[in-house]
Amino acid sequence: MIYKYKGIDKKGKKISSQIEAASLEEAKRKLRVSGIVYSSIKESRGKTTFKINYQQKISPKVLSALSRELAMFLKSGIPIANALKIISNQYKNEKRVHLFLTSLYTLIDEGKTLYAALEEQKVYSLPPFFKQSIKVAEDGGLLDKVLLELSRFLKEQERINKQIQSSLAYPLFILIVSFFVVGFMLNFVVPKITSIFVKMHQELPLITKIVIYSADFIKDNGYFLIFGLIVLSLIFILLMRFNKRFAKFIDRMLLYTPIFGSIIEQNDLARFAYMNSLLLKSGIPYAQAINLSSNIIKNRVLKDIFLEASQRIVEGKKLSVALSNNKDYKIKESFIQAISLGEEASEVAEVLENISNLYFEENRDKIELMLSLLEPVMMLIVGGVIGFIVAAMLLPIFSINIGSS
Repeated sequence: MIYKYKGIDKKGKKISSQIEAASLEEAKRKLRVSGIVYSSIKESRGKTTFKINYQQKISPKVLSALSRELAMFLKSGIPIANALKIISNQYKNEKRVHLFLTSLYTLIDEGKTLYAALEEQKVYSLPPFFKQSIKVAEDGGLLDKVLLELSRFLKEQERINKQIQSSLAYPLFILIVSFFVVGFMLNFVVPKITSIFVKMHQELPLITKIVIYSADFIKDNGYFLIFGLIVLSLIFILLMRFNKRFAKFIDRMLLYTPIFGSIIEQNDLARFAYMNSLLLKSGIPYAQAINLSSNIIKNRVLKDIFLEASQRIVEGKKLSVALSNNKDYKIKESFIQAISLGEEASEVAEVLENISNLYFEENRDKIELMLSLLEPVMMLIVGGVIGFIVAAMLLPIFSINIGSS
């Protein structure tokens, strides 16, 4: 729960803010620990409570920035609690981020580790791989280095996502405009021209009949089509979220999709390789590193394969052998061979790091090429649809002119 309070801080300044706690007594105790003398404290209610209590996902951009700043302070020898307090003061205008940082500061000031604080706070939902990496880093005494690597990784992922979003903006705009143009033609232009043909008892070509029937069908059932599309979309979203078998089936289909399947697989393999390399360099046992790195994989088919492989490693098998022997999905042979060479030379971490860099670079080139081709392809499709409708309307007119001459 979130509590609002007013009081005076250690410096004697008046303060009005919020604090996260399981109960009112715990909130008061946290304020006392922080050296704040409160004059009033009460549970935050209404619209504000709903917004703050809802545990939304933290954006990669914010998490990357916070990780980098915290890493810099830790590298300078500043204690983690003090570093969090300094950073939280920089985000006073961003209430949710400020509350997140103050919650971490309070929990760490009580003696908890950063990992435990991240687990207990209720402000943001954090990626499992991020929390596990923090846990591993604290155990290995490499928190500043791991935070910096995580920051770079999250920043790169955010950059790729922004590139895709910006590249899709114009094609999406064309698609929306073309949807309205085609809808306008089918609902207003086609019926008027059709009425002329009906009055003249003109025999219509097949493509003209197709366009007319399509226009009539959309006009008569437009609302049902929109409603049905919305319902199907909601059902799909719910099944993906709550039905594991359905979600895994869709993920499997995506892996076999031309072009997209290769991009999805390489992206997940690159993410796994990067995180596994980072964990191995932090001194984590091989099997545990694979198990933790599997949490970063988005595709459920690949994720299950690597989780099962981690169990085989515990039994004494090599990762390359476990991946080769899996019957669920054939992973890229080059990936397995590279891991095999790394295991033979006892340089798995270095090999995985090189693989991640290579795959990220290859995927970047593939995505750029695909997005550069998307715009002309969209233009061709839209132009083809509009051209088909125009041709369907002009053919009967041409036949009238020919007949009259």
